[in-house]
Amino acid sequence: MEQIRKEKSIIGRINDMSHRLVLLLVAPIILSLALMLIYAGQYSSAIMRMETIASLKTVVAEEIPETAWNIVSGRDTIRNSKIYESLRFVDETISEVTEQTGEENSLSLIVAGRTMQTYRKYVDQIRDNIADEVPVVENEAVLNEIRDVATLVDSMLNEYIAAEIASSGRMSISLRKAIIATAVLEILLVLAAVWLRNRSVKRTADFVRQPIENLEKGTELLAEGTLDARIIPTEVTELRNLTFQVNTMADRLENMMKKSLEDERNLRKAELRTLQAQINPHFLYNTLDAIVWKAEAGDKDEVIALTSALSDFFRISLSSGADWIPISQEKKHIEGYLKIQQTRYRDIMRYEIDMPDEIGQYYILKLLLQPLVENALYHGLKLKRGGGSIKVAARKQDDWLLFSVRDTGIGMTEEQIENLKERMKKGQLSVSEKAGGFGVVNVNLRIRLYYNQSEGLNIVSDKSGTEFSFRVPCRTKEGILENESISG
Repeated sequence: MEQIRKEKSIIGRINDMSHRLVLLLVAPIILSLALMLIYAGQYSSAIMRMETIASLKTVVAEEIPETAWNIVSGRDTIRNSKIYESLRFVDETISEVTEQTGEENSLSLIVAGRTMQTYRKYVDQIRDNIADEVPVVENEAVLNEIRDVATLVDSMLNEYIAAEIASSGRMSISLRKAIIATAVLEILLVLAAVWLRNRSVKRTADFVRQPIENLEKGTELLAEGTLDARIIPTEVTELRNLTFQVNTMADRLENMMKKSLEDERNLRKAELRTLQAQINPHFLYNTLDAIVWKAEAGDKDEVIALTSALSDFFRISLSSGADWIPISQEKKHIEGYLKIQQTRYRDIMRYEIDMPDEIGQYYILKLLLQPLVENALYHGLKLKRGGGSIKVAARKQDDWLLFSVRDTGIGMTEEQIENLKERMKKGQLSVSEKAGGFGVVNVNLRIRLYYNQSEGLNIVSDKSGTEFSFRVPCRTKEGILENESISG
């Protein structure tokens, strides 16, 4: 299975082609480098041998005969002249170079080495003649022999150098031929690599062209909005994975679009129901009756306060169509609502609003707190003997705004809590006001949709009362998206 996948992989094909091209192009380069290194090493060794032998010529042809003359003429002695050290140096050097030289060029050095033995014998004869105090004339005759031998050794060294030069020349010719042959081979291999590359590119292009065309057609249909379009699976490893991912993306996008349409319908329904709840005729009638009753009683200040609260309540509820309002206005909206309701439920309701002024400039989605306050009043305090209190609180924590609405009403049972959480989770809005919970589900859904959060409201309830809380990110006027309407 792995072998089949490798053969159908674009990367595998490209790697295979690359390896062949590298092998074709690098092999002659390595060969030519190896040849040049070999020839360069041989040439360098020959040069060093010639330089070594050339350095002996002066010693053999000039220094040793001159030293022998100084000894014969009495200017120097055998001990001080170190003539034997010079002879030994020449012998050792010739032997060393002979070992390094091939048989073709070593004959001259072998003869020169043997002749150096004659050279030494004549020096020994001069030493013995001086020790026996023979006439100088006899030593002069030996000195002439030494000069003849020196000339002979020098000529042999010259022959060796000439042979090495000729050998280096032949080596240079061979190197040039090898370089030419390698260059020709390189050209042929480059042509073969070009042919192989074109052939491999064509095969690879044919291999992936149809899957890519299918992928292009499929994505074009998706871009045009045909979300049910799917791409035909391919055998190409990389494109198979890409095709699978695109099809998966299309599935998810189609599901998300369906869910988005459903959420949008639910959101519009929630907004409509929210507005209807705020313009509740019973609430308006009761408030107007309270105003009339206060007016008849001659309570001018209370009439003004109620009228002002009712005006603020509806003005902020509408907010000129804006979705986002400052926290300061939301606070004013709640105050207006609670002030109006306290007129009716003075004996059973007390309230407290704890919202620091420093968070008043932040913006939130409107009508998030009032439905929770209304729920606390009608389903908490109103059903409890002796009433209770409602506390609305807000605070800033890092980059989040935390809100809570707590009442000291009758509380909720575990079954009621679970039922409400289930409705909140499903976003069920089609419930009657008498059944309760519409405002809570509404707020939870709007928090999740508008703030793109997985969590909305948190519920804590027991016999001492109920608390609804939530948190949303801090947003300033400048941070609201341009396509979202705000109220300044």
